[in-house]
Amino acid sequence: MAFDQIKLEISQLLTEMQNQPTDKHEIYLSLVEKLNQLKATGMPLPEDLVKLEHDLEAEFASEQREGE
Repeated sequence: MAFDQIKLEISQLLTEMQNQPTDKHEIYLSLVEKLNQLKATGMPLPEDLVKLEHDLEAEFASEQREGE
């Protein structure tokens, strides 16, 4: 998949996240998938998206600990 296409899809995911914040888990999984595609092509990963991935992962882990 072309780098520009992956960037476009990530942009669409971020827009979805802003419009539908209750669907963060699905968007997180899609973001991880897109970042993995970028890694597979050898392209550099955007630092802001990597940070977003880590922030969401930490948020979900926190939610899971609170639910136990």
